[in-house]
This record gives sequence, structure tokens and C-alpha cells, in this order.
Amino acid sequence: MAYWLMKSEPDVYGISHLEREGSTLWDGIRNYQARNFMRSMAVGDQAFFYHSNAKPPGIIGLMEVIETGLIDPTQFDPDSKYFDPASTAQAPRWDCVRLAHRRTYPRLLSLEELRSSFNEQELAVVRRGNRLSILPVPEATARRLLERLEPSAV
Repeated sequence: MAYWLMKSEPDVYGISHLEREGSTLWDGIRNYQARNFMRSMAVGDQAFFYHSNAKPPGIIGLMEVIETGLIDPTQFDPDSKYFDPASTAQAPRWDCVRLAHRRTYPRLLSLEELRSSFNEQELAVVRRGNRLSILPVPEATARRLLERLEPSAV
């Protein structure tokens, strides 16, 4: 099992949306590095849900990868802001995964708190200027995060 950190703006798609829906396609990714990270995900991987562009930003929940290798349908929708005219059904460029809600934490673990506990090698989201929406999280770092977020469960 691998661990990931996946960012979304809470007013666009936040943890409350995922909690209500139960699962979602993580679509609309238009960065090749983030797409490639999704391509390397496996069913059962865990992902920290990170509220970005929020005050404060930080980790608010946990998700599980329940389906991989899916074609992102938004690339074919001309009304979508994620439409890609260069992508075709025969040669799609963008993938997505399906994620299930596993946990909403009672309090957000803020970026400021993350920066005080982790360095850039341990947790890439603390790197200044990092804008990538999907990041791998080393297992040792994930365990430390889970200890902070779920002290009684670890």
C-alpha cells in the first residue's frame, strides 16, 4: 500500500462533498506529473485529503483508492473547463482514479503545523512554491501523519 496527498479547494470539491457522496472520480488533473502519479496508484492505496487555497490550508481527511486506470471523461466534454481538444476516445491523454471517503478529521492539520513537523524530503507539500495537486507520501511520514491525526487508532 502506498500513501498520497491529494489537494482540492474546499469550495470546489471539499471533504464534505466526498463525505456526502461516499466516492468520487478524481478528474480534471491536467498536469503530466500528477497524472503519472495517479497512473502509479493501486487499489487500497490511502490518500490524505488536503484543502488547498483555504484559510488555513491543510489535511482534513483520508481517502482510499478503490478503482484505477479510468479515463477522465471531462477531457471529452466541450463544456468542461478541463476539455482537451487534442484528446480523443482512441487516444485519451488524461486518466483518473475513483476514491472513497474513509475519514474526516475533527480538526484540520494546517500547512503551518506540517512545516513545523516535516521537512521537504519527508512531505513535499511543505516545499514553498509547490503547486502539484498529487504528491506521494513516504510510508514513515504517513505513519507520523496518522499518529497526529488519529492518535488512538495508531
